[in-house]
Amino acid sequence: MPLFISKRFFSFTRTTCNHFDTFKFVERLEKQEFTRQQSEAIMTTLRKVVSESMTDLTKPMVSKVEKERAVYMYKVDFAQLKSEIQLLEKNDFSLMKVENERLQTQVDKLRQRLREEITRSQANVRLELNLEKGRVRDEASAQDIRLRETDTRIESDIANLRTQMEAIKFQILQYMVGTMTGAGALFLAYLRMFR
Repeated sequence: MPLFISKRFFSFTRTTCNHFDTFKFVERLEKQEFTRQQSEAIMTTLRKVVSESMTDLTKPMVSKVEKERAVYMYKVDFAQLKSEIQLLEKNDFSLMKVENERLQTQVDKLRQRLREEITRSQANVRLELNLEKGRVRDEASAQDIRLRETDTRIESDIANLRTQMEAIKFQILQYMVGTMTGAGALFLAYLRMFR
């Protein structure tokens, strides 16, 4: 089978732009003392090897269409992921907001209870202080009454002692006057007697 060799560049793959001048290659081989058939056979073999190598090299590669399709799918996946993340953030934010409101309600209830407890405690303390003041007043009144009673007793005892002292003074004075009168009478009698 004759191989068509032209001066035009030969393309080995559909997707690459590698060109190879087959005519010049065959001429070079003929200059190296290869026959035309040998040169064409080498050319055919070389073309097959290069073609297979390029095929093997391009197998793991993707075409532009496949790449664009994959990029589009990635973009779609990223858009879905982004919307899911945004939805999750909204849900998390909503849940956090609800939880925050619940906690705020609990804090408000606790504050109200604390205020009520403080008010109740203050009322109890005031009541106890008033009761204690009343008890202290009653006790002070009772002490005052006892002091007055004691003062009255002491004054009464002092008055009794004064009365007794006056009576004793009067008795002493009477004895003195009686003694002086008796001594004076004895002295006068003694004087009369010896005179």
